[in-house]
Amino acid sequence: MRRTGIFGMLTDFFLPRRCVRCGCRLMAAEDILCNTCNHGLPRTLFHLNPKENIMAQRFWFLVPVENAAAFFFYVPKSETSKIVHAFKYCDRPDVAEYLGSMYAGEILPSGFFDGIEVIVPVPLARKRQRQRGYNQSQMIALGISSVTGIPVSSDAVSRCRFEKSQTHVMTSERLANVDGLFRLDDAKSLHGKHILVVDDVMTTGSTLLSCCEAIKQAGDVKISILTLGYTYS
Repeated sequence: MRRTGIFGMLTDFFLPRRCVRCGCRLMAAEDILCNTCNHGLPRTLFHLNPKENIMAQRFWFLVPVENAAAFFFYVPKSETSKIVHAFKYCDRPDVAEYLGSMYAGEILPSGFFDGIEVIVPVPLARKRQRQRGYNQSQMIALGISSVTGIPVSSDAVSRCRFEKSQTHVMTSERLANVDGLFRLDDAKSLHGKHILVVDDVMTTGSTLLSCCEAIKQAGDVKISILTLGYTYS
């Protein structure tokens, strides 16, 4: 969090904040990312063509998706992967929320959020959330909501079972692992609405696909998807 005022400057002097990507000391006007790392993010610009970009194409003929976009291209073990590692494994929910608000602010003028009525973060299994202390997708959603004013619904969909890490699982195995992974708990709150499904990183899209399949059961819905990272599977 950016520190202001004399007390903030003193705190920054004795307890300097560090860029989550490169580790360099942040200036007073910087937050989470230094300006160099911010400008160096490999942005996808998918929001400029939200219906037909390569991310949206992953869902063609599988589930009807209105729009899809991701903030940056994600490559495991790269400098950018340190950002995701921070909020998934280093107890930094503030990083996820900040990036959600930052991305929302960047794409808001494009009209990407027009017509969207509710944000649904992809749920974590209870075991995983107890271990982590928070759901990073929910923190991203809260950041988006702070900019757009669109409400977040964290209870409409739940995860039915614990899912092992998919990091080293083949695409065909991922699809099998996530079959029936989510359950629709509150169809009434989603029925007839345009829903934005939010996750941290999209790889094969299998987890998002399973979540969208559960949401579809609410009936007469439109679905858009937003993630921070996008990687080629």
